[in-house]
Amino acid sequence: MALADFGHPYAVLRPVRSGNAFEETIEHLLQAIKVGLFPRGQKLPPERDLAEHLGVSRATLREALAELQRAGFLEVRRGRYGGTYILETFGAPSSDPGHLDPRECHDVLIFRAVVEPAAAELAARADLSASARQHLQACLSEVQQADQSTYRTRDARFHIAVAELSRCPSLITAVADTRARVSALLDKIPLLPANLEHSNQQHLAITEAILRGDPVHAKALMADHLEGTASLLRGFLP
Repeated sequence: MALADFGHPYAVLRPVRSGNAFEETIEHLLQAIKVGLFPRGQKLPPERDLAEHLGVSRATLREALAELQRAGFLEVRRGRYGGTYILETFGAPSSDPGHLDPRECHDVLIFRAVVEPAAAELAARADLSASARQHLQACLSEVQQADQSTYRTRDARFHIAVAELSRCPSLITAVADTRARVSALLDKIPLLPANLEHSNQQHLAITEAILRGDPVHAKALMADHLEGTASLLRGFLP
């Protein structure tokens, strides 16, 4: 089945633009399913066509498809009519996303995109003591070693640790409150191992930028990291 057989609007399946290729691929595929570009029960187009249209490698696409299969959105069928099919009924995440207010999701993601990159920038500008550096590195180590049952708690602690280095109590409070709101949203979508691995790579890069006193890169890296989370939430939530 060629991609052209599906009709349009193809703008829904727009190319991936940021450094969060895996997360954006998940978002774009789920959005295409939501609007009926890829109807439930039907077979997805060939990987070659999807990867080309999304502007990602076939390895990234396969990783995204595998995670959506594990999350209960897709299934792989063998045989003459084999391929990757969209399930008629999706597996439910841990909570009911239907109770979420889309305006609340938008609000918290926008606010987070303002305060957390600023916190990372200020942390990189600060004259960090040895204990401050050790604290950030300890929080990084904890999130890198976390399993799926503890990951989101330790992830939140890492982000708050970055804000703590800013030495601005109001900003620390804002980041902590925002992270609590984001965590409530994240609890309603599946944990994707590939996303956790990518997030930890980004956590490491953010930490290194802060510790070497590079505020420009620390801010940009944090902004890119947050956009990956936003992509997943936009994809999975209503």
